[in-house]
Amino acid sequence: MRILIATDAWTPQVNGVVRTLKTTIEHLRRRGEEVEVIEPGEFRTLPCPTYPEIRLSWRPYRSVLASIRRFDPDVVHVATEGPLGLAARRAALRMGIALTSAYHTRFPEYVKARFGIPLGWTYAYLRWFHGAARATLVPTRVVRDDLAARGLRHLEIWSRGVDTGIFHPRPGQRLDGKPPVFLYVGRVAVEKNVDAFVDLDLPGTKWVVGEGPELERIRRRHPEVRFLGVLSQDRLAEVYSGADVFVFPSRTDTFGLVLVEALACGCPVAAYPVTGPLDVIGDAPAGVLHEDLRSACIEALRIPRHNAVAHARRFSWERATEQFLQQLRRAADPETWDEAAPAR
Repeated sequence: MRILIATDAWTPQVNGVVRTLKTTIEHLRRRGEEVEVIEPGEFRTLPCPTYPEIRLSWRPYRSVLASIRRFDPDVVHVATEGPLGLAARRAALRMGIALTSAYHTRFPEYVKARFGIPLGWTYAYLRWFHGAARATLVPTRVVRDDLAARGLRHLEIWSRGVDTGIFHPRPGQRLDGKPPVFLYVGRVAVEKNVDAFVDLDLPGTKWVVGEGPELERIRRRHPEVRFLGVLSQDRLAEVYSGADVFVFPSRTDTFGLVLVEALACGCPVAAYPVTGPLDVIGDAPAGVLHEDLRSACIEALRIPRHNAVAHARRFSWERATEQFLQQLRRAADPETWDEAAPAR
């Protein structure tokens, strides 16, 4: 199968969307599928307002159209709702090529947190954008139900996995500082709610791994917190293994790939009972979900590390890739897809 993926999120960005796409593409190619990626590095770009690390492609439509014509894909998969996603959506509809999309992040909530734009406006945009897709792939049932309640259609599950060849317990690893050690990994940005973690009155030491627009502000406010910046996956696995509890303060993630990575390294999770943690942890004895995040952190200290490792084994990239491929095959097959006029 010939698959073209258009994404506004790509290296050098370091986040769950990029990691999910790159890992999925690697597994697709191992299976013999032909995959081409259209990403911002191919275009003139401008910095995203308030988040200059993210580069937005400038007027990419003609180049995207030419790339799609040259590759002649069976299906175009639009991974993000930004300029490249818009250009690929438009080109696929113009050429009559099967189109699928994905919902990786709670885009309306992020936009509201950053710019104050009302949720209703952004959800209206999402209904239009994803309404053209024969399937919109979402990471969890909770997200699917939330989006369905907002009027989105053709929602299908595409889960996530963890590479246990990288993310596994590293015996003897220990982060410096007074124990217990509490760890956050992810973007240091307003939508990640990192303040809810660093402001907690906890025993021991707090560590933050990652970069973002809020990093310097938080560093100044909390000199007692240890900061490690962006790490390689191998080093990140060592850090997970050296912490006592992984703290996930976000209330807006759709999945939270770092949750599964931490579990695979034997690090129990403390989080709010919201989308992402509810789907990954649920009622499993691998973490604690509580509206009082401090209580969740303290309770999680009592969880045996082998519980976390055992729970992480439920998440496989092979299974997630199979889900992705099945939905794209269905979308590209005229015998299994009931052609309807897409939303343009």
